[in-house]
Amino acid sequence: MTPNCNHPLHRYRGFLLDIDGVLVRGETPLPNAPDALAHLRAIGPVVLLTNNSTKSRQRAATHLSERGLPVSPDEVIPSSFVAARYLRTEHGLVRFWYLGEGGIPEEMALTGHVLVEPLHAEWIVVGMDRALTYAKLAQALRALLAGARLLATNRDATYPTKTGLVPGGGAVVGALEGMGFPPEVVVGKPSPIAYHAALKALGIAPEEALMIGDRLETDIAGGHSVGMNTALVLSGISTVAGIEQTGIRPTWVAPDLAALVRGEVLTL
Repeated sequence: MTPNCNHPLHRYRGFLLDIDGVLVRGETPLPNAPDALAHLRAIGPVVLLTNNSTKSRQRAATHLSERGLPVSPDEVIPSSFVAARYLRTEHGLVRFWYLGEGGIPEEMALTGHVLVEPLHAEWIVVGMDRALTYAKLAQALRALLAGARLLATNRDATYPTKTGLVPGGGAVVGALEGMGFPPEVVVGKPSPIAYHAALKALGIAPEEALMIGDRLETDIAGGHSVGMNTALVLSGISTVAGIEQTGIRPTWVAPDLAALVRGEVLTL
């Protein structure tokens, strides 16, 4: 691989960015990420599209801003928000219960959905849950046996932290699948549902936007599925070797976001 300095970011009218592995690792911003984010904003609007369902738009924006990455809630689209809007659009207001963290009930309530006891739920909404217990899984099973429908915010197998990988939302989804209940719908990346929500927020067409992420199977594959150019940064999960293994080929590859905005992309 050799550096390629002919990287015309100016061809794009807007940018979709993943958060974990692109802007931050765990609680810590990646080197030069704030400056890189500012550089992208000087070219066009930015939306942060994340499969992390643990925070609402407001809490995610506050969390990032407190760590030197100033963003507004309107610039953040977590899978919890996508789930709430999808259900409202496709099924109206619903009664729900959830396996996950605070982002799910906050976004569901803001959209008008009603949190109920498991056996009264029309939908079970599932995301990453760092307080998952056997008792919670048993409650979900009873609800699903009673006829509740299952929506997964994402299938990410792992979640990157500064001390290494931990189980992601896919681990919770997998537990329910192991009991015979695969999700009826998955709204997070690589689902087109997530990308259409982000592109709607930007107000631009897929061919006018660049998706920047660190996971081939979600960020990059999902971007391709809706007709977007993509950039893989190697500061998170996927590697150059993974490109050959999966056959998923991003438009650009760079060591990290700062290198990408400097035009220091790699030729494979």
